[in-house]
Amino acid sequence: MKDVVLREAFRVLKPGGRFAVSDVVVRGEIPADVRRSIELWVGCVAGALSEADYRRTLESAGFSDIELETTRVYELEDARAVLAESGLDVERLAGSVEGRVTSAFVRARKPAIARSCCGPACCN
Repeated sequence: MKDVVLREAFRVLKPGGRFAVSDVVVRGEIPADVRRSIELWVGCVAGALSEADYRRTLESAGFSDIELETTRVYELEDARAVLAESGLDVERLAGSVEGRVTSAFVRARKPAIARSCCGPACCN
């Protein structure tokens, strides 16, 4: 789903335009139970991309100058609090989520001349 959104963001930006969002990014694997949980999906955890997947998705959409700046790493107590509201086994899963869920600023730029451009005259 994010790939569709990022391609659309790229499409509507002017050449040289900047893209910036704050999003949830994962480091490493997240247990399947967590990814399937509707409550966590709504809370952005289950649908979060890894840093590498985020970069690949942005590059695939056409973006350059990609930066992911971690602003917060969710620790064990954060994981317990989120999981407690999900109905999942908190003690079984909290340790496997600890430190793997982060908040990050995601920034990228649409190149001044987009690679999908039909020529110098159409992008001016």
